[in-house]
Amino acid sequence: MSSLPRRETLAPASAFSEPEKAALYRAIETRRDVRSQFLPDPIDHALLMRLLDAAHHAPSVGFMQPWNFLVIRSPEVKAELREAFTRANDEAREMFDGDKRALYSSLKLQGLTEAPVVLVITCDHTRGGRVVLGRTHNRDTDLYSTVCAVQNLWLAARAEGVGVGWVSIFHDADLRAILRLPGHVTPVACLCLGHVAELHTEPELQARGWRQRLPLEELVLHDRWPENL
Repeated sequence: MSSLPRRETLAPASAFSEPEKAALYRAIETRRDVRSQFLPDPIDHALLMRLLDAAHHAPSVGFMQPWNFLVIRSPEVKAELREAFTRANDEAREMFDGDKRALYSSLKLQGLTEAPVVLVITCDHTRGGRVVLGRTHNRDTDLYSTVCAVQNLWLAARAEGVGVGWVSIFHDADLRAILRLPGHVTPVACLCLGHVAELHTEPELQARGWRQRLPLEELVLHDRWPENL
């Protein structure tokens, strides 16, 4: 006998109150990539679990929930990650020319040993089985889903007064070796987490002259891709 389908429950989809909406948009607009403003204060376990729970409530294709959260507090592991970053960063610096190289050299692009917690969010490509609803024709949707978890955590952290910095300058093989990741797991985000007293009022790369925010009206297209782009 086949089991009866579960009855769906619905809740009102009304808009948030004005203060709730303002708080959400404030978190989005004031979120920053933190690299050098970390305080030494530890992150309370209950607070960390709230942030991870926010990440765990991210949308995922086929409800596969492909993420895992590797919490790193070990000074030894942090030091290994920093060494791997330094090797890759030295290579990256040489990819830029002239003034860009000089500016790149002046940027602090990680806080791996200063942050109380380093969090690596991974994607398990086997989660949900061989065939996953919504992933049948685009195999990368598990990665997209994991990035949604990163964003959820980042916004929740902003609301909690916790700074987050994404360290992306690594060789994949180095991360895998240091963290002992199996082949079916991809490291998606290496994040530095810690309390902060101050944040930049605008993205640091914008303030330092690396790039400016693009005008929104230049990025909005309609119906089909225009021939002149």
